[in-house]
Amino acid sequence: MKTPITTRALRGVAATIAASALLLAGCGSTNPMAATGNAGAETRAKIEAALRDAMATDHLRAVIVRITANGEDVYTAALGESGDGVPATPDMRFRNGAFAFTYIGHAFARLADAGKVSLDDKLARWFPEMPRADLISLRNLLNMTSGYADYVYQPVISDTLMANPWKQWTDDELLAIGFAAPPMFAPGTNWAYSHTNYIILGKVLEKIGERPLEQVLQEHVIGPMGLTATSNNGRTPTIPEPILRSYSAERGTYEESTFWSPSWTTAQGAVQTTSIHDVTRSMEIVGSGTQVSPDMYAQQVKPNLLGFGSKDLTGQCLPCRKMTTELSYGLGVVLTGQWITQTKNFAGAGASSGYLPSKKLAISVATTYRPAAFKSDGSYVNSSSSVFNRLATIMAPADAPSARPPG
Repeated sequence: MKTPITTRALRGVAATIAASALLLAGCGSTNPMAATGNAGAETRAKIEAALRDAMATDHLRAVIVRITANGEDVYTAALGESGDGVPATPDMRFRNGAFAFTYIGHAFARLADAGKVSLDDKLARWFPEMPRADLISLRNLLNMTSGYADYVYQPVISDTLMANPWKQWTDDELLAIGFAAPPMFAPGTNWAYSHTNYIILGKVLEKIGERPLEQVLQEHVIGPMGLTATSNNGRTPTIPEPILRSYSAERGTYEESTFWSPSWTTAQGAVQTTSIHDVTRSMEIVGSGTQVSPDMYAQQVKPNLLGFGSKDLTGQCLPCRKMTTELSYGLGVVLTGQWITQTKNFAGAGASSGYLPSKKLAISVATTYRPAAFKSDGSYVNSSSSVFNRLATIMAPADAPSARPPG
């Protein structure tokens, strides 16, 4: 049986990606929104009605939203509160979780364009000692077809997070847990979300760049994208002010979870905090392909795995699934309909962002939760995804992503 934190990890990160959990949860306040942007009166009214409804029905503590078109602000606002009596604001910082996967994928795309690496290079080129390294390519790692077991699914992770959510994990500890579990499938024969892949990719980037991962990402992602609020904070759980505080009931009682250690979520050096402005800008850049070649852009964000993979009916591979138009995976990005997206959900905080190339439209949402958002076992769903879906329906009704249940 899953513990609450395991449910959070699987649904909030792995299963959120693997099953496109564009759903509801929550409740919250309705303080006035001081919004910016060029949205017309009718559009603004629809957006604000959707946000206020989400605050009430999803039991949200806070929601921060940014919508842009052609890179221009259409609507940016925050609703609710961070800490008690502290209004949420659009400049608040929060953890970005799997958005680091997008940045790692983008770094490899730029390195491939520069001729420094091929996505078909085998892992054995850098780490011959890793299991099946001679069979697994960088592409297998980037698009989740390696077959490596996801360490997040292993009981030692959930048990430790339940007892001590402040533990600082190392990459080697997490890889050892992932490698100790049986592989999910032979390399390149199925699809399954696995955090293990991206810790390995982080280590490969350090080998290629001959310096710490955060410096490689600064050179190839953070700097070129002009992200000013995105940082790994010295590989600590620190969050710079102003902070969007988070709260969770995953350990059986509603408590502040702002500074729970995120070190288990991805490679050290890529565990980051960000802002709604940086998240939006990065998805605009990745989604439009302005910093990579047309060929690499197609490899990065097109549904090249469409029709690939299958659900494991034995139940041995929970995240295994078939890639469909409604949900597929690129190189560190989630493809849902025509949208290029990413999402994160852990420690009582969610964030979702997506880019629609045909309209040069970007939507980003960050959410935190009130006690009523949590079920009796401490689990909850990623409301940032459902709010994203509502806003996408308003802004691009013909291209709104399909809502799908988790599982």
